[in-house]
Amino acid sequence: MTEDAEVLLQRLIALGLRSVERLRATENRSVLVSLSRQRVLSVHRAYAQAPDPVLKAIVRFVSRWTPRERRRAARHEIISYHRATVPDHLDHLDHLDRPTRRDRLRPGDTEALAKLGLLFQALNQRHFTGSLPAVPLRLSGRMRTRLGHLSLDRAGAPTDITISRRHLAAHGWDEAEHTLLHEMVHLWQCTVGHKVDHGSQFRAKAREVGAVAAARRWVSRPTHHALGTIHHAPRT
Repeated sequence: MTEDAEVLLQRLIALGLRSVERLRATENRSVLVSLSRQRVLSVHRAYAQAPDPVLKAIVRFVSRWTPRERRRAARHEIISYHRATVPDHLDHLDHLDRPTRRDRLRPGDTEALAKLGLLFQALNQRHFTGSLPAVPLRLSGRMRTRLGHLSLDRAGAPTDITISRRHLAAHGWDEAEHTLLHEMVHLWQCTVGHKVDHGSQFRAKAREVGAVAAARRWVSRPTHHALGTIHHAPRT
């Protein structure tokens, strides 16, 4: 155990942490706090200097006795602190050690996914000389502001690209193609070993390939409202 991890563990124990065998300080891009079945607690290094209220939130989050609403509030506090201190990780921190839920296929999805697959191949050849790895493409009905998303596993490897079903229905294939290209720029970042974010390196590559830099908009509203609410993903 590193010195940082030891100090952090002692602080957490003083704040009420129980039944943890050891702590690992990580720099994982997609999971901030994780408790394994072997009772090994993994916590992002950004929390080494976190104030006590944030560490108390970690204690509540991993405790098996915490009620659902308090756990949800703890999760919000944990993510809010990380977003305030390490904003470049925002886009791919949608969960804290929980499995990704997949939408069931709906009528028309098979055809839409086949078309997305063809678009991926064409854009890969056109803008990335075919160098991007093929990843599963998915549709999600849960996205309300996010248009698309590149998912990473705990090791930071890409697992799939998801496109909002609402976005596709509301804005059509031309904009869905822009969204797919946006996520492919993130996939390119991952493939060449860059940090997956919306920083200057992302923006330069997006300009080079003609990708739209905006990652979010309201997609559950009528089209004429949605077109007026494009904005960059918030850096909070």
